Amino acid sequence: MVTYLDGTRLNWFIFYQTTNPNRPISAKKSTAHILSSFLLYIHRDFNHNNRGRDTGDCPSLKIQSAGRNILGYKIIAFIFVVFSLGGCSEPKPSRHESESATDPVLQERLAKDAAFKSSEDSPIAKQDRPDFEGLSYYAIHSGLRFRAELHRYERPEQIRLGTNTGEIRSALRYGYFDFQVAGVSCRLSAYKLEDSVNRGAFLFIPFRDATSGKETYGAGRYIDLKENTSGTYDLDFNLAYNPYCAYNKEFSCPLPPPENTLAVPIHAGEKNYPGSRQ
Repeated sequence: MVTYLDGTRLNWFIFYQTTNPNRPISAKKSTAHILSSFLLYIHRDFNHNNRGRDTGDCPSLKIQSAGRNILGYKIIAFIFVVFSLGGCSEPKPSRHESESATDPVLQERLAKDAAFKSSEDSPIAKQDRPDFEGLSYYAIHSGLRFRAELHRYERPEQIRLGTNTGEIRSALRYGYFDFQVAGVSCRLSAYKLEDSVNRGAFLFIPFRDATSGKETYGAGRYIDLKENTSGTYDLDFNLAYNPYCAYNKEFSCPLPPPENTLAVPIHAGEKNYPGSRQ
């Protein structure tokens, strides 16, 4: 509460609350909004304070003098408050929050974290879900996104993929992608799992790299691509994810065949889960 020499008072808390503080605005807009609201407040308050005053022999002169005094005190108080509030704008969102609003990869990560924490189908053990705070990822790496052509095999061969539990999974060795990481030529084969529901329309790319068993899950990571008719794909390692057996030993997961082991590190996609069993 500010009290002026003439006895009038201004409650800055009430005044500031009337300027819609809940709206996220910049410091510049906030100051301008306060200024316009305050000038309206001065105008109304000035008329109220001078209504019914004893003007004596020279009413217009006395009213103007009183008005100048009141206005002067309030402008001084206003300048002080504006400078005090000059830096009080809404906090800027962090870089991660800003990117999350526009980057589909980050949005997908947030959705996945939410599902892993609350879904009945989550691979996270039920007793661990209350303390689950999200998966660990590398920062988005634009240099590990490739526009790559799928080189299809003329005669795709049926192969057998091993799993972490010793079971055998049937797959079709469908084609391969060539690309370069830090100047090193790389190749990954793409498969079609034949024993999975609705997997026919997707290419399955399991792989290991120089981070496997260190920063990332030792048994490898996966990338899924929806098959198209053009034969050109976005091979994005930022979408690389861990198999379910990385979170829970109750799951059986295909292991990358030796041909899909990269000599280079892939610092993109999902990292080790704290509870993973290498």
